[in-house]
Amino acid sequence: MQEVFNATRLKVRRQQPKSFFEEAVLDADGTMVETTGECKQGMDINHKGQWGYHALVISLANTGEPLYVVNRSGNRPSHEQAAAYFDRAIALCRRAGFQKIRLRGDTDFTQTEHLDRWDARGVRFIFGIDAMANLCALAENLQTNAWKVLHRRTKHELKTEPRERPANVKQQVVEAREFEDVRLVKEYVAEFRYRPTKCQKTYRVVVVWKDLEVHRGQQKLFDKDLCFFYITNDWEAPAEEIVFEANGRCNQENLLQQLKSGVRSLSAPVDSLLSNWAYMVMASLAWNPWQHVFFRLLDQLRQPLRC
Repeated sequence: MQEVFNATRLKVRRQQPKSFFEEAVLDADGTMVETTGECKQGMDINHKGQWGYHALVISLANTGEPLYVVNRSGNRPSHEQAAAYFDRAIALCRRAGFQKIRLRGDTDFTQTEHLDRWDARGVRFIFGIDAMANLCALAENLQTNAWKVLHRRTKHELKTEPRERPANVKQQVVEAREFEDVRLVKEYVAEFRYRPTKCQKTYRVVVVWKDLEVHRGQQKLFDKDLCFFYITNDWEAPAEEIVFEANGRCNQENLLQQLKSGVRSLSAPVDSLLSNWAYMVMASLAWNPWQHVFFRLLDQLRQPLRC
């Protein structure tokens, strides 16, 4: 079913300008589809105590389209089957005519055993990677001049006079009730080379070091630091751009929320894993940003069957 829909998407994309096909960005994430039902085949409980199914979504970040929705039992890990469906999405994007392909995902999707294969196929990737002890040691041993301040981009460019910021009511409550309050002081970025155990090639790891302060009420308790790591085969982009690109994957959370609360495709209204999977796939089409063109072409495909 999904392959039929994706074949039709190829026809839709041919209407796009040449610039559209410069690079396809593919995001992957898993999301829990909870249910209060007790008789749904394939449902299970996850580590958070939630019952239901654990859906995998591979989406095209350029347009926000879900290319593949895979239903899995609720106790399955996020990355399960992700590499296989990444491969399908890569093949689909090559058929569509994209010149470059980039994969993105959080730490659950690094899957280092597949990195060499993707790199050999000319596929770029940016994945989060767990802050393992060896990576933290490499970061701590970097020279001081290897680090530079990470300046975040402004979220919105003001085209009018800036308005006076209202009082931060939430912060007032946190301080008045003496909740523990972790505040970001400054961020630094650096990079180093690293070869994962399951890889034959060396890749680029970009690390973000966060200087934090822990407060309670008006009193500072102690300093704290955290490191976040990203592994990539992009050797050209500046380190800060790698960080921003990795953070851009978070926009997929908006897509997942729209699929859950908007068209409600990520729900489990029927009685088995397979039937709920079919429902998720069909209902997700209602969100498709090109659905008017999509269904017109789909209707044209059906016409020979009426003869």
